[in-house]
Amino acid sequence: MAVIAGAWAPNVIWSLRAGPRRFSELRADIPPISAKVLSTRLSELEARGVLVRHVRRTSPPSTEYELTPLGAELIPALDAIVAVGHRLKELERV
Repeated sequence: MAVIAGAWAPNVIWSLRAGPRRFSELRADIPPISAKVLSTRLSELEARGVLVRHVRRTSPPSTEYELTPLGAELIPALDAIVAVGHRLKELERV
């Protein structure tokens, strides 16, 4: 739980579930997040082995982030949380 407990960490993992994303793409996926917080979360998740950072030697250099196999194992847990959230939202409507 400590891995996904940080603010925005589940959102970052969720955004990476479909494949590698650049920093700017992650910012677009999670509009309320600041660049500083996103950078901090990415560093924390990389240090915990949840994602890997790839620096592309292009001009200008670009960086992509991708879930590790261990990070991908978190997706079913996030799917379950989302499913429960949808059911709870439906109960509120009744």
